[in-house]
Amino acid sequence: MTRVALAALLVLACIIQPVFAQHPSASSPDALNWLQKIAAAPRLYNYIGTFVYSSGGHIETSRIIHLVDAEGEHEKSEVLDGAPREIIRNNDEMRCYLPDRKTVVTEKRWLQKVFPALLPQPLSNLDDSYIVKKGGQERVSDYTCQIIELEPRDDKRYGHKWWVDPDTGLLLKAAVMDKDRVVEQFVFTQLKIGGEINKELLKSRYSAKAAGWTTTNLVSSTMGSDKLGWQIKDPPSGFRKVIEMKRNLSGKSKPVSHIALSDGLAAVSVFIEPASGHASPPVEGLYHSRGAINIYTRMVADNIVTTVGEVPPTTVMQIGDSVVSHKIK
Repeated sequence: MTRVALAALLVLACIIQPVFAQHPSASSPDALNWLQKIAAAPRLYNYIGTFVYSSGGHIETSRIIHLVDAEGEHEKSEVLDGAPREIIRNNDEMRCYLPDRKTVVTEKRWLQKVFPALLPQPLSNLDDSYIVKKGGQERVSDYTCQIIELEPRDDKRYGHKWWVDPDTGLLLKAAVMDKDRVVEQFVFTQLKIGGEINKELLKSRYSAKAAGWTTTNLVSSTMGSDKLGWQIKDPPSGFRKVIEMKRNLSGKSKPVSHIALSDGLAAVSVFIEPASGHASPPVEGLYHSRGAINIYTRMVADNIVTTVGEVPPTTVMQIGDSVVSHKIK
């Protein structure tokens, strides 16, 4: 299981130090109300725009078209730099076209977050894990935006700073913060909110060519709680199990066990697969992917346990070290 593939599943490092004494412990009621507006906005409005993702020395530009109609949400996003990649989404059904590989990957939108839809609905109580504050106003892509900040209550998660269109609640800029350092950032450089969108614009440019391509179906089968035979005994405060599933992964002959956790914003996935059948044992340890993603691998009872999350290294390690088999007494 490659690090790149694992990082892509989320949607496809530096430790935050607590500074409680310098800041109020209560979230602003006004700022909490803004979170509801931010969560709802991407599901209410049509928009077309170009945004830039940056992390360290990596910069990537994407174009997004989003339409809401009586049937729900329809979206097309394209990466404009490097190897082409196109994602077509109809509600929670996703198809990713990778023309360089002549591959189509189908998936459900479980925990994947695509800018500007960074908050889930229904919205959980983020106030448990973050101090939510209303800041000033700044101009982004010719919109005067309201700043909303989410400061972590402990060192188990990153902070966030968001620039929000006051009229719609749509995010125009979003930064993941490690104290004052920007870990990764999304920003619209061009955006039109509202208006009619021709549904023809949402069709894939590759759909006709893809008839002969390889199709990989990552759609998972969900399971009841604790049915996988694995549990996470000591998750960090605020992180709760969201779902358990058997998941198909590229290059795997059998489904892999997958447990997903979230604090309502940051997501962490735990993948468990038997070590048998691997040509060589995995290299255990902590790895950093791009942006906010950290990866931790260890062996448990002849199984490879890989933990992937948009959280600081200590958090991904705590979760990975807490994974135990029900069979282990």
